[in-house]
Amino acid sequence: MAMFQPTCKRDGIKGQILDLDTAVKDGVLGGVDSGVVGTGVGEKLDLGRMIEELDLSEVPYVFICPISLEPMQDPVTLCTGQTYERSNILKWFSLGHFTCPTTMQELWDDSITPNTTLYRLISTWFSQKYLVMKKRSEDVHGRVSELVETLKKVKGQARVLALKELHQVVAAHATARKALVDGDGVSVVSALLGPFTSHAVGSEVIGVLVSLNLDCESKRNLLQPARVSLMVDILNEGSIETKINCTRLIETLIEGKDFKLEIFRSHSLLVGLMRLVKDKRHSNGICPGLRLLRTVCLHSEVKSLLVSIGAVSQLVELLSGLEPECLELALSILDALASVPEGRLALKNCSNTIHVMVKLLMRVSENCTQYALSILWSVCKLAPEECSLIAVEAGLAAKLLLVIQSGCNPILKQQSAELLKLCSLNYSDTIFISKCKLTRTIQ
Repeated sequence: MAMFQPTCKRDGIKGQILDLDTAVKDGVLGGVDSGVVGTGVGEKLDLGRMIEELDLSEVPYVFICPISLEPMQDPVTLCTGQTYERSNILKWFSLGHFTCPTTMQELWDDSITPNTTLYRLISTWFSQKYLVMKKRSEDVHGRVSELVETLKKVKGQARVLALKELHQVVAAHATARKALVDGDGVSVVSALLGPFTSHAVGSEVIGVLVSLNLDCESKRNLLQPARVSLMVDILNEGSIETKINCTRLIETLIEGKDFKLEIFRSHSLLVGLMRLVKDKRHSNGICPGLRLLRTVCLHSEVKSLLVSIGAVSQLVELLSGLEPECLELALSILDALASVPEGRLALKNCSNTIHVMVKLLMRVSENCTQYALSILWSVCKLAPEECSLIAVEAGLAAKLLLVIQSGCNPILKQQSAELLKLCSLNYSDTIFISKCKLTRTIQ
């Protein structure tokens, strides 16, 4: 069967064509002045480039192709009155469809007609948005340069005010962030961090730096002990926003392996992070704090220090009130702490550990079940008789049977079976089956 070959009529306009004045009156252009259309702005700028660079979240619905849901660059109209991007409708036809994709009507006329009025509307709308964006970018770029030069000269309150403005600008504009990174802005701002930097200056510097995509050299520069020490001090004493910025910046700095662990083997850092994750008034700091704790406690020296400041019992107490994402992070930290002897002992001595872990099995996610199961295994293995009795009374046996019968991964099932066997050693078969609260016989 021959493919449908639409006839393209470039002379005259057919179908549902938008009237420019009506479109402006109805607000299609979002307040664009119709007088600009005749200036030729749209013809001087490449429409495809403008659409790509603007990346607007809200575009008038009449500019969107119903097939691709992307702004149209070459709109054409069918005999049904529906308008599409030329390449999209031609592809539709090439697949053997002889209908209008939107209405599913059969086409009684095979022509497609360029919708020049709609094209002018689209081109004018994007041209104006593009020129405004370019003008704003140039203004932002210039202001960033001015602020960087100002920071080289001023001190005291004037420095704080300049940093506050720079903080606001880089937080709001990608152009500002790029301008700061491409120039010498990062080195100028980083140089303001030092042993004698005030917390007012340090907080704003950290607010600027955390918004940037830092290169390896900038990260190494910020990892100097004096600068890290200042970040830790500010983490402990700053506002909640500053604490979160400190946490995120430190996490960014230690993402790679090119850093010295001893810089972060800090009692003050761990105390500050624990305060952040326990702050119920500001729950937005919990996840950033837990993420950094998980990163630093990958090292055994930090695990021991974290246990020594009472993190185990504090984290266990937090678990019941955490959202799933934060809960998984907290469990992963406790599982990491269970890998060192003092961590296992702290988990065993915490009165709520077993009850909380049993409750979490098969409740949130497979990852949470895996962490909880691993923690239970570590505790029960440490003191089988004492802990397994508590675990079974808390309903562990029934939960383990659920894990074994579920569709989770085989490793979890195997761990559950081993833990179930460990828990059964203190009971006769009949009593243990009754403790499982299930009637089926355990093979």
